[in-house]
Amino acid sequence: MSRSGNQLARREREEIARAIRLLLRDPLISVHLDPAGFDLIRKRRQPLTAWFDYYCGWRLVVEPRHGYARLVKVRGDAGPSRPARRRRGGRAPFDRRRYTLFCLACAELLATPVTTIGMIARSVVQAAAAEPDVPEFDPVRADERSAFVDALKLLEHYGVLAATDGMTDAYLKDADAKVLYRVDTTRIMRLLATPVPPSRTEDGDGWPDPAGLAVESRYGASPKGGTAGPAAPTSNQRNLWARHSLLRRLLDDPVVYRKELTPDQAAFLASPAGRRTVREAAERAGFVLEERAEGLLLVDAEGLATETRFPDDGSPAQVAALLLLDLLAEHGPLSTIRLKQELDGILERFPGWARAYRSEGGPARLLDDALDVLALFGLVHRTEGMTLPLPAAARYRVALETT
Repeated sequence: MSRSGNQLARREREEIARAIRLLLRDPLISVHLDPAGFDLIRKRRQPLTAWFDYYCGWRLVVEPRHGYARLVKVRGDAGPSRPARRRRGGRAPFDRRRYTLFCLACAELLATPVTTIGMIARSVVQAAAAEPDVPEFDPVRADERSAFVDALKLLEHYGVLAATDGMTDAYLKDADAKVLYRVDTTRIMRLLATPVPPSRTEDGDGWPDPAGLAVESRYGASPKGGTAGPAAPTSNQRNLWARHSLLRRLLDDPVVYRKELTPDQAAFLASPAGRRTVREAAERAGFVLEERAEGLLLVDAEGLATETRFPDDGSPAQVAALLLLDLLAEHGPLSTIRLKQELDGILERFPGWARAYRSEGGPARLLDDALDVLALFGLVHRTEGMTLPLPAAARYRVALETT
């Protein structure tokens, strides 16, 4: 191969790796928010589609005319660790009320390509009133309008809504604010990433069964003992599930501990073919694979694949998390009382720091938020009254260098 051919091949590999990590960070990329990222994904969509399908079993949908790319990520063990976040203020996670209004707004927006904020609010009022188990929506109340605005601003971020006249934030102060929207109804249909539509699952009380939403028929019966298919899975289906589920965890989680793997996943990782597959996937996506006796993790030197980082000094909770982690890594499991004492001492030594946690109960909230950060990154395990450092915590232990 010529020198120019080598350069083109290298550039193609780099672009594919970059696009993979961009999609892992943001599974819905719109041209109006990230034109360069979308153009890269559009240009390399064929190898990207093949990569996600082979290694993860995830479907990539690229719509050049509509200006978005959607990676349909599916995991059977979905939890609350990655909530939707508000697009204003401190980016606090969505609560139950905001999720409810978000879903109701999506359902009502399917009916029209153009609408106003007042029309959406009235439709949501009627929809909530029609559901006996859904609290009524009262746009007269300021807290209700605040939750409603958060739901709409997230839809704007996803490209479902585009304000053509007025601003959504105006509704916070005035329930009669005038805002005109253009609605992308096709994009609403792409928001839900479940193999099984909610209408095809039921928990016995007439509601969709959350466990049934994530069932993937390609793997046969669930490897964990469920009934995903009509018969027990074949050997090929079990191997496929092991490959996909393991790579999904590696790409989604900060660290994967071997003791948490199922027997099928552990067997796949122990095999020469499995180890080769994991290493190839990491290399092609631009990650550095770290393998330890306790587990594995993927390192992204450019930090493209995630919006959350550790260490980070972006908030008092993240700073406190790093300070507590050093203590935990040195002394092992510690009680909540001991950790609270440590934070009390830090707050006393630095009176101008963490002002939001200076009120009554603030230090306890700071401790809880800091431990949540550590648990999110797989660095500690929390039990009743105790916090246990996990093996990955040793990466952040302070060490003195001698020359």
